[in-house]
Amino acid sequence: MLGNFSYKNATKLYFGDDSLKYLNEELPKYGKTVQLIYGGGSVKKNGIYDAVVDILKANGKTIVEDSGVMPNPTVEKLREGVQLARENKVDFLLAMGGGSCCDYAKAVSVSVNCDDDPWEKYYIRFEEPDCEILPVGCILTMAGTGSEMNAGSVITNHEQKLKIGHVFGEEVMPKFSILNPKFTMTLPKRQMVSGIYDIFNHICEQYFSGEDDNTSDYIAEALMRSVIHSSLIAVENPEDYEARSNIMWTATWALNTLISRGKTTDWMVHMLGQAVGAITDATHGMTLAAVSLPYYRHIMPFGLKKFVRFAVDVWKIDPTGKTDEEIGNEGLQAMESWMKQIGLTMNITELGADESMIEAITDATIILDGGYKELTRDEVTEILRESL
Repeated sequence: MLGNFSYKNATKLYFGDDSLKYLNEELPKYGKTVQLIYGGGSVKKNGIYDAVVDILKANGKTIVEDSGVMPNPTVEKLREGVQLARENKVDFLLAMGGGSCCDYAKAVSVSVNCDDDPWEKYYIRFEEPDCEILPVGCILTMAGTGSEMNAGSVITNHEQKLKIGHVFGEEVMPKFSILNPKFTMTLPKRQMVSGIYDIFNHICEQYFSGEDDNTSDYIAEALMRSVIHSSLIAVENPEDYEARSNIMWTATWALNTLISRGKTTDWMVHMLGQAVGAITDATHGMTLAAVSLPYYRHIMPFGLKKFVRFAVDVWKIDPTGKTDEEIGNEGLQAMESWMKQIGLTMNITELGADESMIEAITDATIILDGGYKELTRDEVTEILRESL
């Protein structure tokens, strides 16, 4: 049965090819000075930046530029953004980009008025904010992380060789997010594919926990089938609006906390992938893809019933005359074939890791206990070696 839970998601979404116009409805709710957060400048090349700036100016906003947010936002960048917000007495943070920009904006939001060191307080001690939080809005240009409708924020500390996520309380969720599928069509194919696997794995992390027959898992299975179907279309034709729309919408539902209700959830693939990313600075979705199959093959015996269900209900494996182990393995083989078909990186060697880094990646891996088996340190090392 489902466990007891509460659920609230306060983020308002505007979805569709005309969704940017609704920024005009949201901006009057917040103060005059807006910190405009974005990455390496692709939003300037594709025209999104100009469109957003025009709307900000039309609403009488003072714009504080905060560019250069990297794919794995660093603690140094966080401190830079906090200083910028303090010096300019910023009222509102507007993130324009992918999940990294959204994550970074949320980290800044809880840190501007924080007297403590934000890295130590939020990412080492995992404390909640006890200060005023700046409101955040998101304009999404990449589908994958779900950061547009949750309170999660991942920050990397290269000096400590750590990449850590903190899921804050509901007050840190974006006040609104604008989702225009056309904005995602300017991404390079590799980034699109990376985002697709991030979506899929978010669902897996919540699905592969518990043995019960519950509504959350039925929703998860439908979302996974949607990702698989739309990804194959988008890889062949990246400008297929329906496919990109479904991918974007699924990304949001994959991690807005709905399908985790009543479940323990796993998240070890993310812990392994983030550790790889902390050492190599590789693309997040690709790190997840590279460690997933070794991890799932390792834990399948401990959650075999769910892996059989995954094979039959998601991958349509015919169970006739087969053992549960055979069915589960066929499901993972089907998953592997799909991953290769859409162009994912299948090992951490291609991401810059080698045997000499395994101990450091193991040290950077946070071991969680929500899945079918709590790993030992030796098992983490073994899975990483199988991922090379």
